[in-house]
Amino acid sequence: MVSLSPVAVDAFLNEDDDSAVVMLNLLRFEPDGGRERYLEYIQMAKPILARFGAKILFGGNGLPVLTTGHAQQWDAVVLVQYPHRSAFKNMVGDPEYQIAFKVGEAAIADIGLQPLTHIGGLM
Repeated sequence: MVSLSPVAVDAFLNEDDDSAVVMLNLLRFEPDGGRERYLEYIQMAKPILARFGAKILFGGNGLPVLTTGHAQQWDAVVLVQYPHRSAFKNMVGDPEYQIAFKVGEAAIADIGLQPLTHIGGLM
């Protein structure tokens, strides 16, 4: 089940909106056809993402976790870049996206959604 934290979303959207944000999507699919429904969602979402200036940077299948501790294995990871925070806000409020989101929501058993910003000097 996809459930956003209103407090976390409000804090995210109230920060400076002058730089790109990459959204890390950690995905665990529903066991009965979740992966296929998620791919259907992605096909529906791609033109909507483009309309808001967003793009998928990477999508990959999860392999076994190599560390100990609290790490958990995910079925897949997707990185989506948004030109700014308000693009994410506007997209999730878009009526066409809401239709696609229902398909994606039916595909997901669990999700971790974490926004990322660039670390200066890293690259």
